[in-house]
Amino acid sequence: MTQLLADIGGTNTRCALSAAGAPMQIRKFRNVEFDGPAELLSAYLDGLAEESRPVRGLFAVAAPIRSDEIRMINIDWQFSRSDLQSQLQLDGLQLLNDFEALAHALPALSPADLVQVGGGTAAAGKPKAVLGPGTGLGVASLLPVAGGWQAIAGEGGHVSLPACDDREADIIQQVRRRFGHCSAERLISGPGLSLIHACLHGEPEIEPVALGALIDADDPAALDSLELMCRLLGTVTANLALTIGAFGGVYIGGGILPRYPEFFLNSGFRARFEDKGRYSDYLRAIPTWLITAGDPTLIGLNERARG
Repeated sequence: MTQLLADIGGTNTRCALSAAGAPMQIRKFRNVEFDGPAELLSAYLDGLAEESRPVRGLFAVAAPIRSDEIRMINIDWQFSRSDLQSQLQLDGLQLLNDFEALAHALPALSPADLVQVGGGTAAAGKPKAVLGPGTGLGVASLLPVAGGWQAIAGEGGHVSLPACDDREADIIQQVRRRFGHCSAERLISGPGLSLIHACLHGEPEIEPVALGALIDADDPAALDSLELMCRLLGTVTANLALTIGAFGGVYIGGGILPRYPEFFLNSGFRARFEDKGRYSDYLRAIPTWLITAGDPTLIGLNERARG
């Protein structure tokens, strides 16, 4: 049975129909052009032929999924799952956290979809983790269960961010003075990268798109900011790997770092990941990969729809 798949992020939404043995045809929408997900997804459905219209939906949402009411953090969208199902005239609708959906993709990714960062070898049948900065910082894990895998959603992007040197401590202190708390997402995300840049270089915050243009132009200050974010991500990634014993490997996704695979490969991410004192050897054994596959969250949704 064909299902409507949607990856509803903080900035963009990607839509497709579940496919078996054929490439998905994906359409991308800018969220700011719509009042909410119902209007956006209706625009996608209206473009389908009547015989192609799905009767069920499976959506990934960049938000905690705890009840019928969904409130997104990085965009001012709030909606009801049951109301959305009715508005889209679907017989059934299931919602997953976006990184929970991405976790479902991990066993389906091929070597061509990944770039390994550092050493380590994945152990079969052991826990996997996935995280990555985009509009926010998503985190999930994939645990082995009888007959397959169980994806575990969480809000690990909002753990308190630790400092590993004086430079990081100064930035985190600046953020605490301003916001009262410094979560990992506060600095490891698109808006977080802009905040790092402002704190490091004494400049006003600029939009992430503008900062991305500076990175693309090899601006030294912008590259310095990106390097610091990679190191902070290494700290948080190592903490996650230790917490779940991720000997199946840790995967880095999100919308930022796949744009800069060579930079990330040569950044301080992996050195920071392994810098855990008595547990450095433990972490050296755990492989880390950058996900370079296009639209991996939709891959995960498609895997879940087929399962």
